[in-house]
Amino acid sequence: MNADRTAASAQRMLWIVVAGFCLVSAVLVPLTLPLGWDELVYASRFGPYGPATPFSAPRTRGVPLLLAPIASWSDSTVLLRVWLLLLAGGALWLGFRPWLRIVHRPAAVWVAAGLYGSLWITLFYAGSAMPNHYTAMGATAAVACFLAPRPRYAGVAAGLAVVTLMRPNDGVAVAAPLLLAAVLMPALRGRLWGRLSAVVAGLVAGALPWVVEAEARFGGVRNRLAEADQVQGGLRAVFSLRAHLTALDGPLLCRPCTGDAVRLPVTEWWVLLPLLVGLGLWAERRARRSTAPLWLSVAVAVATAAPYLFLVPYAAPRFLLPAYALLALPAAVGLLAVVHRARTRRSLPTAAVLALALLGHWGIQAGLVHTHAGIQQRARGDWDRIASVLREHGVHPPCVLAGNRSTIPIAHTAGCSVTETDPPAHPSALVLRERKPPHWARDWPRSPVPDTYNPGWTVVVRP
Repeated sequence: MNADRTAASAQRMLWIVVAGFCLVSAVLVPLTLPLGWDELVYASRFGPYGPATPFSAPRTRGVPLLLAPIASWSDSTVLLRVWLLLLAGGALWLGFRPWLRIVHRPAAVWVAAGLYGSLWITLFYAGSAMPNHYTAMGATAAVACFLAPRPRYAGVAAGLAVVTLMRPNDGVAVAAPLLLAAVLMPALRGRLWGRLSAVVAGLVAGALPWVVEAEARFGGVRNRLAEADQVQGGLRAVFSLRAHLTALDGPLLCRPCTGDAVRLPVTEWWVLLPLLVGLGLWAERRARRSTAPLWLSVAVAVATAAPYLFLVPYAAPRFLLPAYALLALPAAVGLLAVVHRARTRRSLPTAAVLALALLGHWGIQAGLVHTHAGIQQRARGDWDRIASVLREHGVHPPCVLAGNRSTIPIAHTAGCSVTETDPPAHPSALVLRERKPPHWARDWPRSPVPDTYNPGWTVVVRP
């Protein structure tokens, strides 16, 4: 009975954490923030956000599915962000709730959700049309349902389906250690075939839309993989740990990361997280409780992070969200062990150090959210300024733009399409930043774009 009350109390606290997560995100990241490049690609699948922008091979249909209830009938950015914020909060609850029956101390679940939800990356992307938070929550829920004494096969399959639908490579990274654990961990062999079937079913269900689209649009799975590899700059054996360390405080996409540096205080998360994870594993072992659930969480976290650290030649902070979510669970156990020690021994120094560490962590993360929200507000405003210059020089829909990598969101803002041929076929204008026009357009009239956040924009219009 006492255990039930403890679990119920932890569940109420989880609801409070979810509500706080949504509220803090809404305060720090304006709901009026214009859609980013990736978001425009996903949203433009729907008429109110047209014209449709190119949908490249690495992208999946998971995010458009999340947007459909709103984007299919309204072009309101605020309404879409409110909807996404509610979805993100629901995903946070669904991702961590299954762990209430797995960990020895249910309070570790809401503490873990709070640690994960306190990260600037999580808060910034809560109201965004991006896949990584949902990948993280699908993986977290799937691992918990997999570990349950009476496995929740539907939860395992659903969690893995969400992960794979959002990012197929992450689906494989989550499924592989779960399949190995089902075979190698004695405690899981009792329902071996059920667990194996649930993992495979979730992986197949999530990958099916991607495979069907590969056959319909790209000439097969192999061709789509090859094209996706080309778009991503060529996957190869690399060591991107330094790039991910650099990206701890941004930018949102570190490609390339040369010339960027990380501020030392921001590294606190990479110091605090492994320390708390180690303490959590040590505390469970010292109490003679099974550490297998926490070790599996760590193993899946490592599996999801490994491709981004050793295969992808660039970095983005959001890539590691699944790993952070899964590592937050043993970290929360470690944090509670420190709190318990400080309380039972009445150790004021321990309590003071812990309080300062947490306050410093939250202060740093909140500052980063605010900073990046402001940067993106100003940087995305450049697209409107460039579109205004295009209109002033007679470029109106229907029109075709060419230029640098940022042409896609600019073209969408101006109501134009993007030519994907090289050299471009009959563009109405070129949009360039800190670049000279190609030889065939050197005689076209050029107009600098004034008052941009990122300087150096030039519009080159066909005579």
